[in-house]
Amino acid sequence: MPDRRKHRGPHPEDARLFAPALWPVLGQATADLCWLLSRGYAGKSALKLVGDRHDLVARQRTAVGRCSCSDAQAARRREHQVAPERLAGRPLWLDGYNVLTTVESALAGGVLLAARDGAYRDMASMHGSYRKVAETLPALEVLGRVTAALDVSQCLWYLDRPVSNSGRLKEIIQRVADAKGWPWRVELVPDPDAPLAETSQVVATADSAILDRCAAWFNLARETIARHVPEAQVAELGGSGSRPTAQ
Repeated sequence: MPDRRKHRGPHPEDARLFAPALWPVLGQATADLCWLLSRGYAGKSALKLVGDRHDLVARQRTAVGRCSCSDAQAARRREHQVAPERLAGRPLWLDGYNVLTTVESALAGGVLLAARDGAYRDMASMHGSYRKVAETLPALEVLGRVTAALDVSQCLWYLDRPVSNSGRLKEIIQRVADAKGWPWRVELVPDPDAPLAETSQVVATADSAILDRCAAWFNLARETIARHVPEAQVAELGGSGSRPTAQ
């Protein structure tokens, strides 16, 4: 069935599944999972154990899994996080879909997850295809305003070539950047994880696989949402977040 969504908004059940009254339970579940991961338990089995203990449904379990990491992972991510004031004059490499869909979700009223590592993660799902929604252009606008305010020298967007409509999104991003005079460039690659994890440049992502390997990262989606989407629906599952190291 083709994707006909016009918004990156909340799942019909999210208001109930992630109501503020449930944050203590979901937060405890996240803490329990982090404890198990820190002691070497396999992620899949540990999440089942925690989900069963707290009687979580599948979507809640997914959220807890996205918010959790081991003590060692949390420390590593904190040590490699770059503060906003350290970006001036430096290029920023973006995990394009990861950053964009999170900001789109925030603008559409979707549930965001404040994870243990301080990153914001969304509950959106693309399933191999990206569809431009009503929030796409506004999301690009606020991302551009933030990176311009931070005096980033260039934004290099990486998009997954195998994802349907990546070429179309590349054209949209580049057209917006050209109209605004923003120093943006967009690359289509088979998998953004490798170049983003291996570069010495600062990267913008909330992808755990990249955060555990990259040289330096910036919490761009969270910074953008904090500045321009104060009404965002943020479920605090993993705590208030890590404090970036001034690199």
